[in-house]
Formats: sequence, C-alpha cells, structure tokens
Amino acid sequence: MDFNFSDDQEQLRDAVRKWVDKGYDFERRRGIVTAGGFSREAYGELADLGLGGLYITEELGGLGMGPVEGMVVMEELGRGIVMEPLAHTLIAGAVLSHYAGADVQAAWCGKVAGGEALVVLAHQERKARYNIHVCETQATQAGDHWTLTGAKSVVPAGDQADALLVPAMANGKLALFIVERQAAGVSTHGYLMQDGSRGAEVKLAGAKAHLVTLNGEAALEHAVDIGIAALCAEAVGVMDKTMAITVEYMNTRKQFGVAIATFQALRHRLADMKMQLELARSMSYYAALKLNAPVEERRRAMSRAKYQLGVSMRFVGQQAVQLHGGIGVTDEYIVSHYFKKLTQLEMTFGDTLHHLGEVSARMQDTAGVFA
Repeated sequence: MDFNFSDDQEQLRDAVRKWVDKGYDFERRRGIVTAGGFSREAYGELADLGLGGLYITEELGGLGMGPVEGMVVMEELGRGIVMEPLAHTLIAGAVLSHYAGADVQAAWCGKVAGGEALVVLAHQERKARYNIHVCETQATQAGDHWTLTGAKSVVPAGDQADALLVPAMANGKLALFIVERQAAGVSTHGYLMQDGSRGAEVKLAGAKAHLVTLNGEAALEHAVDIGIAALCAEAVGVMDKTMAITVEYMNTRKQFGVAIATFQALRHRLADMKMQLELARSMSYYAALKLNAPVEERRRAMSRAKYQLGVSMRFVGQQAVQLHGGIGVTDEYIVSHYFKKLTQLEMTFGDTLHHLGEVSARMQDTAGVFA
C-alpha cells in the first residue's frame, strides 16, 4: 500500500502550515483567548483557504475531498493549537452533504463551504457520559414544522456559531436537526474551556428546527466518527510540535555546564515520547483510511484509534512537562498550552477508558488480530 501523499495533498498541507506559522502565532492565539476563545476573523481566514468546503461535494459548492485531506489539514492546525472548531465544520459538511434533504442542503451547504456560516455539532448531554445514544432532548412536529426542547453541554463555540446540529428524539427514534442559534427558544451560556477555546451550554425551549434526517442514529454515529478521525490527526500535530519544543529546550537548557539533551536518561525519555508519537501517527492514518468503511468496521476502527491516541497524548504531554521542569506549567511558556490541549483532546468524543470499553465490546473472535 502506498502511504505517500499526493502532490495536491502536500500543497494543501503547505498552505495550511504557512497560515499557521504566519497567521496564528502564539501572541495572536493568546489575544484570542483573552477576547473569549474564538475569533470569527481567524475562522474566516481558514474558510478563505477553502477548508470549510473540504467534505462538501462539488455539486453543493465544496471541494469534495476526503478523509486523507482532512487528516492533513487537522495535523497542521494541531501544530498551531488552533482553537477555531474546523473539525465541526468538517462534520457539518459531511452530514449535510450525505444525510440532509435538498432544501436543507441548498440553505446551508454553500454557506458552510464559503465560511459564511459556522455550524457545530451539539450532541453531548449531562447524563450521557460519552454514550451518543443517550438523548433526552425531544422533538415535536406540528405540520411541516419541528420544535426542540432540551439541553446540550460543552458545545464548541456554541454561543458564537450560526447554527447547531442537534440530535433529538422524534416519535421514539433518534433524529437529527439543524437549529439556528438566533432562533426563538435558543439560549446559550458561553465560557472558556481548558485549552482556552470557547464552549457553551445550550438550552432549547420549543426552539424551531429544520429536519436533517430521521435516521439520526446513523448520521450521529458518522458525525462522531468524523470528529474522532479529525481529533486524532489534530492530536498528532499537537504532539509533533510538543516534541519539537521539548527537544529545542533540552538542547539549550544547561546543567553542570552542558546541555541536558546530552544526558542519556533524558534521551531515553525522548525516545519513548517519539515511539508514542509514531504509534499515534499510524493509528491516525488507520482512522482516516477506515472513515469510509462499512459502519461496524468504521466504529471499531475509531475506538481503537482514539484509545491509542489517548494513551499517547497523556504520555507525551506529561513527559514534556517533566522534561521542562517548573517552566513547563507556567502560562507564559508555550508548552503548557500544548499540554492543556492534549488533555482536553483526550477527553473529547469519549475518553480513553470509554473507548477501551468500546474496543472490548466490539471485539470479535479474532480479537482484532486478523480483522
């Protein structure tokens, strides 16, 4: 199998990397955190690169690209610990392209692709504990119209987004809806999350909604799997940069008159970090390549990948802080922000223990060795 990236994929990587290096430096990121954790201007710059339409078909105004291109983009955004929720734009683009009716597609796909509208997935509920099938939000139909009543938690940029993708129970079955944030009956409470990005609690009290699909279970599972694959790629980028920062620090920090990078015990710890990074990278590739697989195979693959990424993120982040010493946990030094990002990613779309349970529950007679 050829794991080399195509010329188009490398050009895409180069374009995003240049934007991160030149347009999203640490000082700009710090300013965005101070301003509330989300920048519409920065999100617009990502859209100007065409990234909003990455997973939207060409017929609907997007680029019609696939999971590998998404992986390439998210890796580079991870290197810059970019806070604007592009992963949710990828989710929205794919879900609207593949599950929505023609009227919803016409209303939203072009706006999402062009960056005119930010649509985020609002699926988590307080009692769910990562179980995406636990949903207390109710949908009520009156003629051709739907209204939603319920609450969603930890919604990325939920008080800044233009619309929300919301799963709700409709006549006893899970369905998926799109709700405009400014619609009557929608209220949001925003806050800063651990990594400095913006999250929100969302309450729906008879909020007007547009039906995306009555097959909400399949659409939501697909949406979350897209999110997991994007998160895995983003985490690889975060760990890659964390490693680079740590190596640079060890080559400049001196003790007993020599750089601490010359100490054999510390070099061994760096080697262990590199091993975990490469394990994570291979599983990120695996997740991207399995994203279009049949449902059961795809779901197993995402949990396997997220479990390994969780283990790797925790190890790389903790070792980086240990090798830096006290400076590694100060707000003024950049590696502490990479550690916070890794910690948050480990808990997003299901933490490591959750996905270990999923891997176990989905294990076949072959234990995954030959599957």
